[in-house]
Amino acid sequence: MPRLMLTDEHWSKLKPILLQQRIYDKADLRMKVEGILYRIRTGCQWRDLPDDFGHWNTVYKRFNAWSAAGKLVTVFNRLVEDPDTEWLFIDGSYIKAHQDCTGAATEEVEAIGKSRAGNTSKIHLAVDAYGLPIAFRITGGDVHDSTEAQALIDELPAGGALVADKGYDSERIREQVDAKGMDTVIPRKCNSKTGNSSLDKGLYRYRHLVENAFARLKPYRAIATRYDKLKRNYESMVALACGFL
Repeated sequence: MPRLMLTDEHWSKLKPILLQQRIYDKADLRMKVEGILYRIRTGCQWRDLPDDFGHWNTVYKRFNAWSAAGKLVTVFNRLVEDPDTEWLFIDGSYIKAHQDCTGAATEEVEAIGKSRAGNTSKIHLAVDAYGLPIAFRITGGDVHDSTEAQALIDELPAGGALVADKGYDSERIREQVDAKGMDTVIPRKCNSKTGNSSLDKGLYRYRHLVENAFARLKPYRAIATRYDKLKRNYESMVALACGFL
């Protein structure tokens, strides 16, 4: 029997949310979810799923259907309940795209771009004061953090302060954060004439919370390396991993 991830307490909280998304309460529902989590944790090919989870193609088809309907991302959003928004932290991290994930037979943009590491995607993540994920976006690895920051900040609830590294230093971002009524804790670049005299260095030291969140996500092998051809499928994988945190 493969190692499982869902305790009875986890399942008692997750199952009602799944049913609210019109996911049918079949007898094998829990094991099918476990099969998806197993694939996220190990990064194995779908065909290599242990038989304990049922036929691999059944597990994949359910995951693919739930992903196409956006149900797994909605499950994550439902799990983000009453976040501590006193401090919010944002950052981005590159994800190596496996060679098998390229060449999707769609006309959609699948969030794979060229960077110095080759084909990559990027997770743009926001966490609350406890270091728990509250929002994320997936782009190609060629998209700069500050370019996607505005869309990510739009999804965030109003909080006390937004903390980010100097890669997010732009007047456009600062104005957006101010408009949401939050303090901006972003160091200015070395060529800035304004300087960092007003930077809350004590609060900025806690920026490691978003780095810690990435460190907790990347032990999941299907997150640390992207194997999914479709953006929506990889996005659903990240949603489930964030939801598990």
